[in-house]
Parts: sequence; C-alpha cells; structure tokens
Amino acid sequence: MAGKINKISIRGFKSIRDLVDFDLRDLNVIVGANGAGKSNFIQIFRMVHAMALKGFQEFVVQAGGADAFPFNGLKETPRIDVGFVFGQNSYRFALTPTADEKFAISEDRQYQDCGWRSYGSGLLESRLQDEKDERSSFYPGASGVGYYVYDAISRWTVYHFHDTSATAPMRRSEIVEDCEKLRNDGGNIAPFLRALRDGDDQQRESYKRIVETIRQVTPFFDDFKLDVVKVGAADKVKLSWRQKGSDYPFQPYHFSDGSIRFICLAAALLQPRPPSTIIIDEPELGLHPMAISLLADMVKTAARHTQVIVATQCPQLIDHFGVEDLIVARRSDGASTFNRLNPEDFKTWLEDYSLGELWQKNVINGGPSHE
Repeated sequence: MAGKINKISIRGFKSIRDLVDFDLRDLNVIVGANGAGKSNFIQIFRMVHAMALKGFQEFVVQAGGADAFPFNGLKETPRIDVGFVFGQNSYRFALTPTADEKFAISEDRQYQDCGWRSYGSGLLESRLQDEKDERSSFYPGASGVGYYVYDAISRWTVYHFHDTSATAPMRRSEIVEDCEKLRNDGGNIAPFLRALRDGDDQQRESYKRIVETIRQVTPFFDDFKLDVVKVGAADKVKLSWRQKGSDYPFQPYHFSDGSIRFICLAAALLQPRPPSTIIIDEPELGLHPMAISLLADMVKTAARHTQVIVATQCPQLIDHFGVEDLIVARRSDGASTFNRLNPEDFKTWLEDYSLGELWQKNVINGGPSHE
C-alpha cells in the first residue's frame, strides 16, 4: 500500500508519555475506556495533516494553544517528539512551546539508513509542503524522501461525521466542483457521490456498491437524485433522494442522524480511490446493530486497499474483528499505553465468549483502570 504507516513514535503528547516504534498494520482497531487516550492518539494524525497543509499554528490555537499539548504540562514535558516510518522513508519532528503559546518546529527526514537530514529548526510552519518535489540524492531522476513523506501525510484523512444537526455541512448544498475527495466532515458528500455516479467505470461501480449498502440499512431508500441547482452564480448540489414507490424528491433533512452518518461512512470506506490512511473515531455512533455489522464489513473491505485506523468502544463492532486487529488503550501511572494482543492468549476464552464480550468483561484489559 502506497503511503502506509509502518511505525509511529510519540513522546510527550497529551496523555501519551512514551510510545516508541509502535507497529501499525493494514487494519488497526483501537479499543479502550473513556479517557484511555484513543482520541489523543487520533489527534496526532489531525495535527500532522494540518502541518502538511500549512495549517499547524491555526490547529494549535483552535486546540487551546501550545500549553494544552505537553504531557502533564510544560514543566514535566518541555518538548514533544513524533516520528513516522513509511516503508523505506522516515519523518520525525519536535515541537517546543514558545513564549507566545505557539510551537517552534524542528523537522528531519531519512531514507533507509542513510542518515537524517534536516528540514530546519525554529519553524512556525512545517516545510513538508515545501519539500514535496524533493529529488533523490541517490537515484538520479527519482523522487526523494520529501516527496514520499508529503504524499503519504497529505493524502490521509481523519473522518469525523458526528455533526448531523440541521445546519451540518452534510445536510446543505455544496458547489458541484467540490468533488475530488470526500471532506473529513462529509460536507461535500452530495457532489462527491454525484462525481462517482457520473464518473468512469471504477467510480460508477463504487457508487453502485455504496447505494446497495445503504439500502440494506434503510430499505425504503431507492437512490440519490443529486440534481444541480443554480444558487446565484454557483452550481450546487445537495443530498436529495428518492424513496421506493414514490417520485417525491426527499431532501437531506428527511434522513435520520444515523442514516446520514451511515451514508458518509459508506462513501468514505467504499470510495474507489481512498486516502493513504483512513482514520475514524467512534464510527458506530448512533447506528443500528444491523448497520454496525455492515460497518465492520466495510472497514475490513477498505483495509484490503488502504490502511485503516478505527477507535471504538462498541462491543458489537469489536465482535466482527480478530484479536490480532485490536490495539488496547489503557491508562497506567497517569499515562496512556497502547498494546497489541497475542491471539494465543485468548483461544480458550473465545470458545465460550465473543471478542466484544471479552472487552465488556475487561478480560482484554480495555475497561476503566483505577490508578
């Protein structure tokens, strides 16, 4: 898989004191109690993606300023270190809080064991984007480390479809041209689906699978309409749809919260050209048990084509995965820990219980821990 993250290291970020060379696979299901650190783990991906798009300082301000990030505060953690390994290429950076509650960045990249090369230090914004066209120092005409690192990071997406309110972007119209990739909040779901429906063979096949999957959860649903309407000078489209046995043009506000969230999840996980890594926090929110079963199938299908990281505490969703897929997040001595499970340790248990039941019973140590 192009752009797959092989290892991640995090030191001093929020509740994560020390995570070194942690392996990430094609499918990664993070389980843990509230406050265990799942969301902090996922926030790393949001932050680094913002860095790649020159939006780092804005991200820091929106998250409460630099002082909100170090583990147990600045006195204990004066610096945050994060690193990624993408196949033969590595990228690492350090964040040091400044007097005005921003971060100064120092960045390095490496190809295999050829020694680390610096992007610079004391930066307010990352140079990832600046180095996206870097050429190889070893192979004339080939792309360099900067190209591969930027390509991977800029193409991963942290999806968050929790806002399904009446004013949520996914329920409103969006310009037809905003269809190249599905936005992280599903705000362009209508033009994105329209582009799939009217696209090449691969896109049309993906659209059919999305529609067929949605019908399994909402049997009354027939198909999307996705008509273009003129709004001033702009051509816009919204998530209009048809119900079986009716020609009435239903609108986005006719979808329940769970239905429209499932539509966005289906589009994200069944899209024909997925991001390099898909990250979703609590995708099961508000879904019917039948929808959760289909969600698990879509997650496993997506993991055949791209890397998937899902954080959940839903036993019904956990039931659909294997022990080897799970990463257990816990709190120990005031810090978050992340551990993979050994399938051999649970063979006997799984003869009588499902994996979700073992999580509920805290056999896999994913429940609340008392420090």
